[in-house]
Amino acid sequence: MELLSIASGSSGNCIMAGSANSHVLIDAGISGRKIEQGLNEYGHKTSEMKGVLITHEHIDHIGGLGVIARRYGVPIYATENTKQAILNTKSVGKIDESLFHVIAPDEPFTVGELEIAPFSISHDAADPVAYVIRSRGKSAGVVTDLGNYNSYIVEKLRGIHLLLLEANHDIHMLQTGSYPYYLKQRISGERGHLSNERCGQLLAEILHDDVHAVMLGHLSKENNYPELAYETVKLEISMGLCPYKGEDFPLYVAKRSSVSKLLEV
Repeated sequence: MELLSIASGSSGNCIMAGSANSHVLIDAGISGRKIEQGLNEYGHKTSEMKGVLITHEHIDHIGGLGVIARRYGVPIYATENTKQAILNTKSVGKIDESLFHVIAPDEPFTVGELEIAPFSISHDAADPVAYVIRSRGKSAGVVTDLGNYNSYIVEKLRGIHLLLLEANHDIHMLQTGSYPYYLKQRISGERGHLSNERCGQLLAEILHDDVHAVMLGHLSKENNYPELAYETVKLEISMGLCPYKGEDFPLYVAKRSSVSKLLEV
């Protein structure tokens, strides 16, 4: 199983995941050219992708979707409400509706040799989901854009081997920063984004001996620093009730606008 962040941040998101013979993109929020360049760095091509799994319709997750759909005819997987929201987003251009495959939370489906398990997350979008992808006994998850987590999400991530998880903001930086009050409330709310602290607390609940690597993603440019996210998450794990410390497993931070380290298991 492979997990590759091509870009992960408030300005654009695109992740690749897959196994030896089947790969998919999760979101396409950057230009088609940048997606292709990022894939090429690790010997992949957009034309070889078996599909694009859409988490939700915000532009930083679908900005390049129209281009790659028209250029490559790649299948698009999204919930019905997300599909309709995408079709009503003029900036992505016209997308052939026949490319869409409607999915539903908690209803796994297959793409190539991959089993895809979508599940609901709390975010201010039409019907947002996160994904766990499994193949040959290994699994990878991509979980961003959630205001909080609960026992349902913890259960969905049990036994995960590779994980890209949101560490969007530092609470203090957000509270004292220049954002208007309503935006601070949105980001920190139940349908906003996961803070560094909550990210670490979620990890503390799902860590196990076979976690191969975790990458922190969707960092805010204005309300976080990579080093701060990294240290805060490690500290939350070490201070938590779980039997692990922050140094017990490989932890990385995804780059906002360029390709990050390829995670493999």
